[in-house]
Amino acid sequence: MKKITTLIIFLFCVIGFTQKFKISEINFEGTKNTKVTFLKKIVSVRVGQTIDSTTLENDINQLKRLPSIANAMFNLQPNSSNSFSVVFIVEENFTIIPFANVYTSSNDEFAFRVGIQEFNLTGRNIILGGFYQKDIFDSYGIALRAPYLFNAKTGIALSYNNLITQEPIFFNDTSADYKYHNSSFEIMGVYQFNIKNSIDLGMNFFTEKYNYIRGATSISVPQELDVDKILYKVIYNYNDIKYHYQYLSGFKSVLNLQYVQSSNKDLNNFLLGFNDFMYFKRVGAYGNWANRLRLGLATNDKTPFAPFSVDNNINLRGVGNIIDRGTGSIVLNTEYRLTLIDKNWFVLQGNVFMDAGSWRNPGGGYNDFLESKNIRVYPGIGVRFMHKRIFNAIFRIDYGYGITKNAAKGIVFGIGQYF
Repeated sequence: MKKITTLIIFLFCVIGFTQKFKISEINFEGTKNTKVTFLKKIVSVRVGQTIDSTTLENDINQLKRLPSIANAMFNLQPNSSNSFSVVFIVEENFTIIPFANVYTSSNDEFAFRVGIQEFNLTGRNIILGGFYQKDIFDSYGIALRAPYLFNAKTGIALSYNNLITQEPIFFNDTSADYKYHNSSFEIMGVYQFNIKNSIDLGMNFFTEKYNYIRGATSISVPQELDVDKILYKVIYNYNDIKYHYQYLSGFKSVLNLQYVQSSNKDLNNFLLGFNDFMYFKRVGAYGNWANRLRLGLATNDKTPFAPFSVDNNINLRGVGNIIDRGTGSIVLNTEYRLTLIDKNWFVLQGNVFMDAGSWRNPGGGYNDFLESKNIRVYPGIGVRFMHKRIFNAIFRIDYGYGITKNAAKGIVFGIGQYF
């Protein structure tokens, strides 16, 4: 129906009708929990405007990106000789979602994070969620994100996290285990320039504590550290991805820039930036090729507390829990996703993947990226269980097997696609 309607509009334009067709009314069908007043604010078409198929297609794509909407289409209904009603037909998601991330490795490491999120609070796509994490120690956090709080383009995001983990610290070709405690409060302003471009801008106030547990020691590496810091953050998001249930196509880029200022004069302030480039392509009727390239650099201090980590749940599936750190990072994740079963509400998807990355050692040079000891490659296979009417209801299981020197292997569980 949508394609036929678009074709009719196109033909009207081609044959050069002098009469312009106006929008006399905008309606929504299929809404249950999402407020119609909110959706009318989100779409760009307005009563009195001339019908434009490009604008309508952009609105459809914008609706599909909302957590509360599983799918959307539009229909035009004639009201008079020169006016139409625009009817958006939406399929809603169930939006109160529990989530879990669980991973293990050949080193018998085991950690998990569980929580719950509401993605459509008050029917206006406000996201509220919290989590509990067990990674040797107990951690928790809560977050609120309201991207359309003030209008269709402007919102706010708030979060509080109390994270305690056991972190390996690497120095002088050896390592030690530390208890790491990060308590933080973050406030961000959110602004959407247009359907493709948006920005988050804000500050994070946090306290970092390191306490030595076991392992090697050095006079240059403190066994205790307690410092207050301020992080200034900018995230620029370019999103030109088309969504159709589990299938994605298009390009996305997320630039994350951070400046960290320390209250301890013995600790250097530092800059950190990384960019995720993502490309998705439909392959036939049931295939999806997905790619993510992450390029990151930070101030190149020779410190055991370098910001970029090699980690199971972040960049290389199967590698283990923070096995190394660096001041630069190049990571490529590529996978082919194949839909094996696609029913009315259920999807079973299999995937084969290759995760590969390299890191710059703290204080090292760019040639570190080419050193074989810094390069890690993890191929693997996985499976996805999806519910098409519940937002982000994707339970994933991946098994990664390292093929580079001294590599590990392991299983990674989680909710949502890996990227």
